[in-house]
Amino acid sequence: MLLDRKLFFIKEQVDFMKLAGTYDIFDPDTNQQIGVAKEEPGQLIKLLRLLINKLLLPTTVNVYDLETNAVVFSIKKPFSFLRSRVEVRSRDGEFLGYFKSKLITLGGGFWVYDATDRQVAEIKGDWKGWNFKLLSETGLELGTITKKWAGIAKEFFTSADNYVIALNENENLSQKETILLLAAGLAIDIVFKEK
Repeated sequence: MLLDRKLFFIKEQVDFMKLAGTYDIFDPDTNQQIGVAKEEPGQLIKLLRLLINKLLLPTTVNVYDLETNAVVFSIKKPFSFLRSRVEVRSRDGEFLGYFKSKLITLGGGFWVYDATDRQVAEIKGDWKGWNFKLLSETGLELGTITKKWAGIAKEFFTSADNYVIALNENENLSQKETILLLAAGLAIDIVFKEK
């Protein structure tokens, strides 16, 4: 299953006139596709993307496990101007947590909260813009999101929208924590950086 892993290679599908993104999720060790993240906004939002910056408009990203063809979780972003609050929900609609973007930051990033409004992680970027650390509220590194990868998937690194989400092997994360961290990694590109 998708959530049984700690390492994910994300590769954006290239589409002409892209009004909604699709991201393939691979196991970098086996080079096998294990999931897909599909941006599925409504038709009106797709049309508005021709006129308005995508980052301001609402969107929904559904993440599917290819083994079961079922939605594993969803990322939902409402209309936003300065600061986005992005919600994460399970396949049955249970609210798992949310991300709140930072107002001022050199490298980008945001805060990760669970369903009880407790901050559980911080996504902290470096000043170069595409290396991120997933940090616990105590500063422990829970994982990384990077474009620098020396594994089997390195030949895929041909565009700016391919990256690896690596969760800390030594951390025993619950399924909800894994979902929040994987969703955070996807949200960096799909919700916060994509234009």
